[in-house]
Amino acid sequence: MRLLFFSLSIILIALFVFKVFSSSSSAKEIINEQKPLLETELRKNGLKLGSEVFIRIFKQEEVLELWIKKDSQFQLFKSYKICTYGSEGLGPKLKEGDGKAPEGFYYVKNEQLNPNSLYHLSFNLGFPNKYDRAHGRTGSALMVHGNCVSVGCYAMTDNKIEEIYTLVHEALNNGQNFFRVHIFPFRMTARNMLKYKDSQWIDFWRNLKYGYDFFENNSQKRPPNVEVINTLYVFD
Repeated sequence: MRLLFFSLSIILIALFVFKVFSSSSSAKEIINEQKPLLETELRKNGLKLGSEVFIRIFKQEEVLELWIKKDSQFQLFKSYKICTYGSEGLGPKLKEGDGKAPEGFYYVKNEQLNPNSLYHLSFNLGFPNKYDRAHGRTGSALMVHGNCVSVGCYAMTDNKIEEIYTLVHEALNNGQNFFRVHIFPFRMTARNMLKYKDSQWIDFWRNLKYGYDFFENNSQKRPPNVEVINTLYVFD
């Protein structure tokens, strides 16, 4: 019986190790499979693979928007349905294990991409950022990833994360130093702001809305530069 248990344990460990290393080795294969498909789709929209990217996420609508730069402005390429972002709904992440997904303004560099993810493919959002730290917020390994399961990350289906990962990977490899990920609780229209005016998070959301409006009202569709001054986001 002990021998049988030991053998099963070895098999399970081997399968786990295989999953980790096979996901790493298959990341390049996935990108190579996705590239010609995406190049064709992008070409139809006058876009190019490897151009700069920008991501917006809307929790309530469960949407991830991927924008791609064309000439001097960003153009919406595709909106992806988010599977789940945790169990605790709207509002910022405050601490490890609270079941919340982040809201705010984040930057993703090449080293934050993870081809070895146990959730198919992923990239780290960089939570906590300077704003989060200024407010004492804690947490780690907050991702956009595949596998369609989450307790605080933004989880996509595997086929969607393959497209997203390929687009951001190619942009970073083509010289983009980082890409922006702007995460909102909902589309920050006047109607929605009025709807949630009594929320405990309304002051935080009003601060986010300045960044939302900067992009929405910018004729060039340029995402703002974001800094944190006196514990507030500021934009230019």
